[in-house]
Amino acid sequence: MRKITTLTEGWRFLKAAIPVDTAMAYATQGEAVTLPHTWNVIDGQDGGNDYYRGTCWYVRELTAEETDAERLFLEINGAAMTAEVYLNGEKLARHEGGYSTFRVELSGHLAEKNILAISVSNEDNTSVYPQKADFTFYGGLYRAVKLIAVPEEHFELLRDGTPGIKVTPVVDLEKKSATVTVETWHNGKTVDITVNGETKTVERTAEFVIENVRLWDGLEDPYLYTATAKLPSGDEVSTRFGCRVFACDSEKGFFLNGRSYPLRGVSRHQDRKGKGNALSYEDHKADMAIIRELGANTLRLAHYQHAQEFYDLCDENGIVVWAEIPYITMHMSGGRENTLSQMRELITQCYNHPCVAVWGLSNEITAASAVNEELLENHRALNELCHRMDPTRLTTMADVFMLEIDSPILEIPDINSYNLYFGWYLGELEQTDEFFDEYHAKYPERVIGFSEYGADANPAFHSSRPEKGDYTEEYQALYHEHMLAMIEARPYLWATHVWNLFDFAADGRDEGGKHGENQKGLVTFDRSLRKDAFYLYKAAWNKTEPFVHLCGKRYENRCEETTEIKVYSNCGEVSLYVDGTLIGTQSGKTVFRFAIPLMGEHLIRAEASGVSDTMCIRRVSEPDESYIFNKAAASVTNWFDADEIDPECFSINDTLGEIRSHPQAGAVVDAMMAKGASERGDVADAVKDNPALQRMLGRMTMLSLLKQGGADEESIRQLNRILQGIKK
Repeated sequence: MRKITTLTEGWRFLKAAIPVDTAMAYATQGEAVTLPHTWNVIDGQDGGNDYYRGTCWYVRELTAEETDAERLFLEINGAAMTAEVYLNGEKLARHEGGYSTFRVELSGHLAEKNILAISVSNEDNTSVYPQKADFTFYGGLYRAVKLIAVPEEHFELLRDGTPGIKVTPVVDLEKKSATVTVETWHNGKTVDITVNGETKTVERTAEFVIENVRLWDGLEDPYLYTATAKLPSGDEVSTRFGCRVFACDSEKGFFLNGRSYPLRGVSRHQDRKGKGNALSYEDHKADMAIIRELGANTLRLAHYQHAQEFYDLCDENGIVVWAEIPYITMHMSGGRENTLSQMRELITQCYNHPCVAVWGLSNEITAASAVNEELLENHRALNELCHRMDPTRLTTMADVFMLEIDSPILEIPDINSYNLYFGWYLGELEQTDEFFDEYHAKYPERVIGFSEYGADANPAFHSSRPEKGDYTEEYQALYHEHMLAMIEARPYLWATHVWNLFDFAADGRDEGGKHGENQKGLVTFDRSLRKDAFYLYKAAWNKTEPFVHLCGKRYENRCEETTEIKVYSNCGEVSLYVDGTLIGTQSGKTVFRFAIPLMGEHLIRAEASGVSDTMCIRRVSEPDESYIFNKAAASVTNWFDADEIDPECFSINDTLGEIRSHPQAGAVVDAMMAKGASERGDVADAVKDNPALQRMLGRMTMLSLLKQGGADEESIRQLNRILQGIKK
């Protein structure tokens, strides 16, 4: 019989890069910790990009009861990023990759007294991904560590962290049946395999036919079957699986079980405020509850393999998953084998999960790497590996926004998806619409999706005139209103994923009033607060229960005479009350806007289909400065509105492309931009040498570019005076 012991207690932690003998000798002096554990829970979330990246030790004595087994294996579910396992000072294994399960056999190396020592490192290197990305690379044994005791005759445990059993269902939708192939790996002669109440005794592989099959049907009915395999020794493994058919069409998008099933959802980073990535099962369940509340039917699990418990939750809840490896941002010549090994482990360990629809080859890999033959070959090798290991699923990539749409790398995966941030990092919101229209017109036969989009928002910041870069909750909401409408108008998008469901740690960031956080989440890092944009998507996607949400609850102090009250709801009709008096009733979809006079303190109530929401707002004489992130920038936001503009001459209201089309005006702007570029180093070179990015910048107004670049008011005025002296 198989016995599994989770090693939660009894660990000593030493934060030092020391030899194993020293670690074992000083283990009793180390910090007592329980698993899961990360050493970056504080310094990886506080900004400064100075969190500890190095080697640490976890040391524990194994008891006689724990080691009593014919064969004994150690299972580590997550050791970030590189781990070495020692037993009684003897090195038994090294594993490179911080997000997958690996196992080590201890039997044959055990003594009367056994000291287990595991070194874990998240230090900089040139061969193990990730190394360059916009999130914190937490170190530690941040998932469970277990002992697995099995008899001599047992299922395979070592190869790529295999579960020992692999299930491939092939569904015939017309016959309403499924042919289920179950493969096993073990060192015995025969095995009993059971599926749907039928048992077959075979050497390795058995095939079953399920008539009147009940499909794994997304949110509506995520039905799961179980396959069990048992050896004569008593060792037994089982796995759940689902019978479903995934397909993509370049015009109609994603299909589930033969019907159109638009994938609309979010991306998820696994970490949490105050815990890092050392999560409990309850944390995973809490995240899933928020996803179900939102109404999303798909998740992009970025940018690495997530916990098996979370894939289980996706299976159970009918969430369609994009699973990927951390091949991200920058290609490393020495990292090719690591991309392949991480992909092998991802597919081996996640193959049986019916939720997984696509394997992601990489994310924004051309952001800091040229599209050369080495990069292309690495992607071809990954793509071939995916199809060899799993011919039932498609491959995809998340392409960085400046990647040319005719790049040869786009031809490697089966389908593609783009990360676009027009309206936040650069450009205007409408350029997202233009991008997809251009792509789809040029490549109508290609399947394309929208893998990342978002805008940072700090719930402390607010404005009645929100604009790009102000970090207000109101701008984030406007941004997503535009993107939601853009998506709904383009049914050919096979999947769309908001970046991100939750704020997450990026220790190198220091912006928007917070240190060490990416604030693009629809929900705060600690999961305590849903931003207004969360309710926009809930209104669009959650069809299970009526709700109504008043936006701007945190924007209490307002100084305008008339203010907008915005309501998000999945109901078709919303009524608004001010101080108990009905102001109006509107019919519509998702977004409802009301204008009300603001005279003092008011109680606002929105009602729809028997549900309601309330908030208080008040009129103040001066803007509440606590709502403004960048007060200096805010003071000049609207200064230009009052200036006289001669439309026959150039101005900073013209686009960069329009200005550059004129020799004299273009020379002025180019000289100014060259001066700025000399102070920006490599970033400026990346812009200068990227034609696609240059075209995008050409569509932006000069004023927008200057404001995003942090230009001061006098510099903006001076450039405008010069341009106003040049006839068009």
